[in-house]
Amino acid sequence: MDNVFDILKERGFIAQTTHEDEIREILGGGPVTFYIGFDPTADSLHIGHFLQLMVMSHMQRAGHRPIALLGGGTAMVGDPTGKTDMRKMMTPEVIRHNADAFKKQMARFLDFSDGKTLMVNNADWLMNLNYVEFLREIGVHFSVNRMLTAECFKMRLEKGLSFLEFNYMLMQSYDFLELYRRYGCRLQLGGDDQWSNILGGADLIRRVEGESAYGMTFNLLTTGEGKKMGKTERGAVWLDPEKTSPYDFYQHWRNVGDGEVAQRLALLTFLPMDEVRRLSALEGQAVNEAKEVLAYEVTKLVHGEEEAQNAQKAAKALFGSGGEAEVPGTTLTASQFGEAANIVDMLAHVGLASSKGEARRLVQQGGIYVNDERISDIGRSLSESDIQDGAVMIRKGKKVYFRIQIKG
Repeated sequence: MDNVFDILKERGFIAQTTHEDEIREILGGGPVTFYIGFDPTADSLHIGHFLQLMVMSHMQRAGHRPIALLGGGTAMVGDPTGKTDMRKMMTPEVIRHNADAFKKQMARFLDFSDGKTLMVNNADWLMNLNYVEFLREIGVHFSVNRMLTAECFKMRLEKGLSFLEFNYMLMQSYDFLELYRRYGCRLQLGGDDQWSNILGGADLIRRVEGESAYGMTFNLLTTGEGKKMGKTERGAVWLDPEKTSPYDFYQHWRNVGDGEVAQRLALLTFLPMDEVRRLSALEGQAVNEAKEVLAYEVTKLVHGEEEAQNAQKAAKALFGSGGEAEVPGTTLTASQFGEAANIVDMLAHVGLASSKGEARRLVQQGGIYVNDERISDIGRSLSESDIQDGAVMIRKGKKVYFRIQIKG
């Protein structure tokens, strides 16, 4: 079996390593317990998290044991990494709610049976720390001068770095030490913006326990403007179908820039690299094939094959690619569209429901979708924001599509 380190490197995940040769050696041996941290600062994972889940999945497939560390404690401080403004602090209740949502979503991507994946909350040890003891045991090993050279602190110093945020590196480093002591975890993984924090943790284990520990970071997914794709930056794409519908999720990947296709195929799908290279080499109009494969594969991983098929069919019906003839529809003038804008009226008007009573029942039962967004409010009205490329796609149930073309 190929060493998972080589797989991750070939696919373009790896940005930096603390000890490349040693990491490759241990990953080629017996099972390695490793961890990635997730601060529960929203009630859904986003595609930045999904990149980390892909890494964890590759590692688990190779026989290694992931720990998904929920930052219930660190989320109450705020991570200065990659931010120019101080993060808003969160209440324990909000953090607990978000952590529960994370756990449900992660279970779709990782095998938690028989201890194959562990989920741990750092609030279990951080919330009960004795401050003086923490300073004596942990703080003594950190140089302020060295910490201030970290890129994440440099960015914040210009605007002002609070002492609260300054403690974040110590807390994350202590997480690594606790996971080493409790579970034998010797490898921390994370986005490349976490490099300084990861170095701090590996160094702390060496100083306190006299044992070797390692770190590895991964290239970040960025927006077209080069910004990190995250939950507080514009352009966030969520894994929760209630926040980003499967159709919108599919369309996001279908519409990536030509120059982004190769990276996305390698990082966010399990397609063999030979197929990734074939698709990445397509040019001109042919690159659309690669984008459709990317959109389908990623949507299938996140939302399941059925939702991926639905999104693909809806996209083809709306935007062509041979799907138009298969989907029934009608053409309305802008005036007609406005007169029947209420979803109940529209369903009855175009014949998707035999009566307004049936239309109301369909909506209330969750069987109606507009552009793949489930509609549950019978008072919902269609508007210009629902019109995409001159049309609105309505889906009834799982398989009945109807396209309304707006003219004039």
